[in-house]
Amino acid sequence: MNWTVYLSGEIHTDWREKIMQGARDNELPVVFTSAVTNHEASDAAGDVLGVEGEGFWRDHKSAKVNGIRTRTLIEKCDIAIVRFGDKYKQWNAAFDAGCCAALGKPYITLHDDDIIHPLKEVDGAAMAWAKTPGQVVDLLKYVTGS
Repeated sequence: MNWTVYLSGEIHTDWREKIMQGARDNELPVVFTSAVTNHEASDAAGDVLGVEGEGFWRDHKSAKVNGIRTRTLIEKCDIAIVRFGDKYKQWNAAFDAGCCAALGKPYITLHDDDIIHPLKEVDGAAMAWAKTPGQVVDLLKYVTGS
């Protein structure tokens, strides 16, 4: 069986690449999917529907267009990895974790110790909390039986 792993959250570091490289190095039976990770492209996703004069409406349209991708990929994944970084607040990652919980999709959170408290509910619904991409790879090795 090939597992589909959805990678959600922080886009400013190379955590995705580390997990994907670890999966390749260990020949794990996984396929990775993700939201659009180009910040500018994501912000402009709704621009094809017409330019908006107010930032709220531009963001509103882009969020809906991006939601087509994220909702579909989350619904189709076997497991999600939800990364919270320390530089920005990833409200979208928290939303993705909530969607996973509501859909009964298992997810693993990935974050440092210093944000345990604000993520207590998100971590409470997660199947595991990892601090490093290497730990995520080890978890994927275990759950895929590799």
